[in-house]
Amino acid sequence: MSNHSSLSGRVAVVTGASAGIGKAIALDLASKGAGIILNARRTDRIEELARQINDQYGPFKGNPRAICVTGDASEDSVIDQMLQAGNDHFGSPADIVVANAGRGLDGSVMTSDTDQWESMLKTNILGVAKMIRKAGTELLELQKNRDWTNHPTDIVILGSTVGRHISPFSSMYGSTKFAVNSLAEAARRELGPSGIRVSLIEPAIVKSEFQEVAGYDPDGFGKIMDKFGPVLVPEDIARSIGFIVSQPANVHICDIVVRPTRQDYP
Repeated sequence: MSNHSSLSGRVAVVTGASAGIGKAIALDLASKGAGIILNARRTDRIEELARQINDQYGPFKGNPRAICVTGDASEDSVIDQMLQAGNDHFGSPADIVVANAGRGLDGSVMTSDTDQWESMLKTNILGVAKMIRKAGTELLELQKNRDWTNHPTDIVILGSTVGRHISPFSSMYGSTKFAVNSLAEAARRELGPSGIRVSLIEPAIVKSEFQEVAGYDPDGFGKIMDKFGPVLVPEDIARSIGFIVSQPANVHICDIVVRPTRQDYP
């Protein structure tokens, strides 16, 4: 099977697709033949990405291959729009859901900005939990009417190595990724018996906009990247997710931890 057709006929939702890992995931899944529902808060960014995908990879089931749903991925109405877009635009529901939207925060429980805690918890934990709940409900209904062994179905959740090995320099952020780790494993046990794969991917240092938005000191973090470099780039994570969702339906890659080769910790 050619690379371009390995996800032929499947529809993917990708949250946080305006830059970095999310953008790379969308491009990789489109290159493998999927239709893409792009989500982010920045309309101009995802509209430009949609144009790129549509120009490069052509139509999907007679429609543009990529469409946009702008908004906060932790809001119920936005999640509902994303999931409905599959039926409305492509005539079939999304059977790849990538919960990538998230944000970082520099500092520990003692030093991080408490004014940002609630926003981070909403995005990183509640947003993911809502997506699992809503996507899981739709996918369970979908599985009732088809032979799951012929239809791979995936929910992929972005965690972090600091959600497995806590680090004091970002322990508040890390605590949200510990929670995501638990949500993913619990959902895997609950949904897996119905043929729905729930996978967690935990990247270490990935060079992107993430560090700046999280408020990490550019000089200090630059030294860390130099120490462990060359660090990961978004395409490394996208490639891993493409591998996960391209497996036959009876093969479930549950967890992947991805680090730069020279990064020893976290």
